[in-house]
Amino acid sequence: MDEPMTRTTDEPLGALVHRLSEQIPELVRSELRLAQAELTEKGKRAGVGVGLFSVAGLLAVFGVATLIATAILALDLVLPAWAAALVVAVLVLAAAGGAALVGKKEVQQATPPAPEMTIASVKEDVAAVKGKHV
Repeated sequence: MDEPMTRTTDEPLGALVHRLSEQIPELVRSELRLAQAELTEKGKRAGVGVGLFSVAGLLAVFGVATLIATAILALDLVLPAWAAALVVAVLVLAAAGGAALVGKKEVQQATPPAPEMTIASVKEDVAAVKGKHV
């Protein structure tokens, strides 16, 4: 495979076609290995990121629960305890609904990542097979 693509030889066409038919499967396998390596690396990074987001989310839940309890205790100074809890619960549920709508919109706009290196390499290979130099 280290031979230049544009060499001029006296090889018969059948031999060239035979060599090409042997090289194409190896080329496809190497492109698949490259794509797999790219996606594995992206998957590892995504896994670490998801883990850190999970920790942040758990800590945020504890913080928000503390703030909610504080708000209920503060409203209890001017309202009965049940009314203070009801007001805070309605506000929390409204915030949850708003976050759900924004999250739904973001998920709908998301697209999966493409293996950029593999795509570029395949384009180079196609150009080389067609006889163009990249």
